[in-house]
Amino acid sequence: MLHDGHRAIIVDPGDAAPVLAALDDQGLTMAGILVTHHHPDHVGGLAALRPRLQGPVFGPAREDIPTPFEPLQDGAVVSLLGLDFEVMAVPGHTSGHIAYFHASAGEVEPPVLFCGDTLFSAGCGRLFEGTPAQMHQSLARLAALPADTRVCCAHEYTESNLRFAAAVEPDNADIAEAIVTCRALRAQGLPTLPSTILRERAINPFMRCDVAAVVGSAVQQGAADRSGAAVLGALREWKNNFR
Repeated sequence: MLHDGHRAIIVDPGDAAPVLAALDDQGLTMAGILVTHHHPDHVGGLAALRPRLQGPVFGPAREDIPTPFEPLQDGAVVSLLGLDFEVMAVPGHTSGHIAYFHASAGEVEPPVLFCGDTLFSAGCGRLFEGTPAQMHQSLARLAALPADTRVCCAHEYTESNLRFAAAVEPDNADIAEAIVTCRALRAQGLPTLPSTILRERAINPFMRCDVAAVVGSAVQQGAADRSGAAVLGALREWKNNFR
């Protein structure tokens, strides 16, 4: 949820109950809802929220989002609460997945990215509908955003993702430091998110598919070649079964 003290934007409401509780607790009205993709844990709360909604639901044009909603294509701009969000097509997790990026030009706050299940801290979403090449291109596009961009992903998977990242790059000091920080936060019941693009470039193996150590690990796991797509595909298959 993003709000100005009066009105709120809700992102990917899989469950209406915590949204309604937060709105009531803070005395907010709903100005709009941003949806990144069609999975139930991102749209499951829409029906229950619509009676309280005082604005549009936005979602990817290429996915089956519960209607009514305003379909968005790559490059569109959504304006809510006086903020402009660029729509970015980031297929891979699903075929029509989109992200929302607010550049914060001229503002005190750094940029913010709502990336759904495409990018997680130290990880990425499973390839349910897209290809490794699509995910590699999508993550490269996100990696090119400003370094201070706040990465607001949809799940708190950081601790398990970092365990995998350490297996991929055991000598990466940034990953080792991130594990210590992550465990301290989780022990206190605190989130590790949002992350930043700068942090993800340093610790996320799926954003480091051109780094020698990552490529070497992927080849050991059966990557067909050393291309970014092949490396990402091998890493994703490894991660799917990693414990």
